[in-house]
Amino acid sequence: MAEITASLVKELRERTGAGMMECKKALTENNGDIDAAAEWLRKSGLAKADKKASRVAAEGRIASAQDGGKAVLVEVNSETDFVAKDANFLAFCDSVAKVALASGAQDAEALKAATLATGETVEEGRSALIAKVGENVQVRRLARMEGDNVAAYVHGGKIGVLVSMKGGDAELARGIAMHVAAMNPPYNKAADVPAEFVAKEKEIELAKMSDKDRQKPAEILEKIIGGKIAKIVNEVSLYGQPYVLDTNQTVEAALKAAGAEVVSYVRLAVGEGIEKQVDDFAAEVMKQAGLA
Repeated sequence: MAEITASLVKELRERTGAGMMECKKALTENNGDIDAAAEWLRKSGLAKADKKASRVAAEGRIASAQDGGKAVLVEVNSETDFVAKDANFLAFCDSVAKVALASGAQDAEALKAATLATGETVEEGRSALIAKVGENVQVRRLARMEGDNVAAYVHGGKIGVLVSMKGGDAELARGIAMHVAAMNPPYNKAADVPAEFVAKEKEIELAKMSDKDRQKPAEILEKIIGGKIAKIVNEVSLYGQPYVLDTNQTVEAALKAAGAEVVSYVRLAVGEGIEKQVDDFAAEVMKQAGLA
């Protein structure tokens, strides 16, 4: 049996990011062969990944990468915000965003097979990261956009936006991306708002009116309702909202002044749509104490 020295354990730790005891065990199991021990830890990581796969991962980070008129966003999830701030996790997110841009992968499933700079696939890197951080990690979503004027903006690692514009400049495209991050408009232009939505809002506004107002002539009633609906449509469409970087004008006015048009946009927020587990700690303590 080869001697397992402290320096050998340290070297393996620096190489793999695994814990000291795990590194010592890996070296012992592999007779001090550091390459074999590193591979053993990777395989151990795969086993851990399988065990943790069912645990809810609703925290994490949005990362972006851009090259000219091409840009991507990726959402990588962890179980806790603590791990989402871990240096290993952050480095993995950035590397996944870069390979997502370079590989041309269209979705998260295809991205798993892409090769990272380390030579590992994204899936292998994910499994190795699980071994390091001890939590379930998932590469959940990928958004891609191409165009003449594309902007990628990430706010605090939690919200990411891609915007594709015709005309304008990079500064305006970024400003629109910031607006979308802040206001989250469901629709681009008023014409994109579904007729069903408008009809429902008309029904609601009519129900809110007094009996006296409902008895007004049809043309007057239509004008009153029409004004309310126009305001609502503006509130839910990007073009109709006050521009967050200059609230004295709408987004539409800012675009028009620059001779620009928003073609499309996408907004991702960490954990949206994931049902988070809510722990009842009081009930858990009572259960363990045999009181429930």
